[in-house]
Amino acid sequence: MEDYIRIAGGKPLEGTVSIQGSKNAALPMMAASLLHKGVSVLKGCPRIADVFCMEEILRELGAVTWWEDHDLYMDCTNADKTEIPAAYTGKMRSSVILLAVMLSRNKKGCLGYPGGCVIGKRPIDLHLYALRQLGAKVEEGTELIMASCDSLRGKAIEFPKRSVGATQQAILAAVMASGETELLNCACEPEIKWLCRYLKTMGALIQGEGSSLIHITGVKELNGGCMKVPPDRIVAGTYICAAAITRGRLVLENPPEGELDAFLEVYRKMGGQYKGKSGKLIVNGNGIRYPVPFLKTEVYPGFPTDLQSPMMAVLTTIPGQSRIREQIFEARFKTAEELVRMGAHIRVEGREAVIDGGYPLQGCTVQAQELRGGAALVLAAMAAEGITCVEGYSYIRRGYEHICEDLSLCSS
Repeated sequence: MEDYIRIAGGKPLEGTVSIQGSKNAALPMMAASLLHKGVSVLKGCPRIADVFCMEEILRELGAVTWWEDHDLYMDCTNADKTEIPAAYTGKMRSSVILLAVMLSRNKKGCLGYPGGCVIGKRPIDLHLYALRQLGAKVEEGTELIMASCDSLRGKAIEFPKRSVGATQQAILAAVMASGETELLNCACEPEIKWLCRYLKTMGALIQGEGSSLIHITGVKELNGGCMKVPPDRIVAGTYICAAAITRGRLVLENPPEGELDAFLEVYRKMGGQYKGKSGKLIVNGNGIRYPVPFLKTEVYPGFPTDLQSPMMAVLTTIPGQSRIREQIFEARFKTAEELVRMGAHIRVEGREAVIDGGYPLQGCTVQAQELRGGAALVLAAMAAEGITCVEGYSYIRRGYEHICEDLSLCSS
């Protein structure tokens, strides 16, 4: 498959798109499936590169997997291997949460350091802190992380700062640990709530999911899991930005409910309109005309960092000055350089980007360097004059199943 997209811009989007299953919910659910020595199924699972990578890792550990349309079946009866080569873990940061399930299942685990994007420092110290608190011995080598335990034991753990991945790591380790575990200062992103609900379908005893305080009573064994993967809030937000940047109108089928409030508030302040109707979300970007004097990314329920780059692309098309402060990942303004190549007026000042909007975007060749920035370049191309070639499509495929098809159908 070619690693680029050619886009002819300049047309307002009009049509209907269906929101795929959530990448950030599916990946930890797949990891959780290893906690049962049998078959689990994720219905409506997105067929995207990151899911396929996690599927390869499960197979490397001995699982048998198969698809029926968008339903992913995982038979983890014999998934008893305890080492994941760096060739797999280097592709995807979320692979680190497999340490918890290997420890719970086999009392040891070894994996290469996790990789993924280039958006900034993403240390795993809080992951390892949580595992050590629950009784694991963790050794950090130059190329591998090795963990072992006689048994995992419940404990009260307070995270010094909120981390989605570390919260998921602790939950996965605690559900089969002996005794009670109390997790304080947890991240509250919806993906954590969905992981807990999936684990509860497997028989886990969890209270407080979705809050900063989660209580877990360990059980000796879990059943097979079965759950529909929730809609992807970041894909939904990206498509709303697509309507906004082209001043178009889209109907979103299977939208996330209540997970995009902070984003929609900014969209509304820019002049965007939206309404829910019969389980659908109708968005109209025709009235987009107001810059955003100050926007900052925050942990949930604040404005999501994953939608910062798509929003920046939209702001380049609005006359006036907007300012974005990135508080989550320090290197998430790389997309600004590519937008400038297209004619945008953006200057980066440390953790802030100042956008002087309203200058026309021109098609050219640009380079995606990470997932969400790549999606932002696709949106900019939709609004640009002429042809844009977005190279690095492989980054975009990590999280978007059919972005090209969706936007093409709505621009014809």
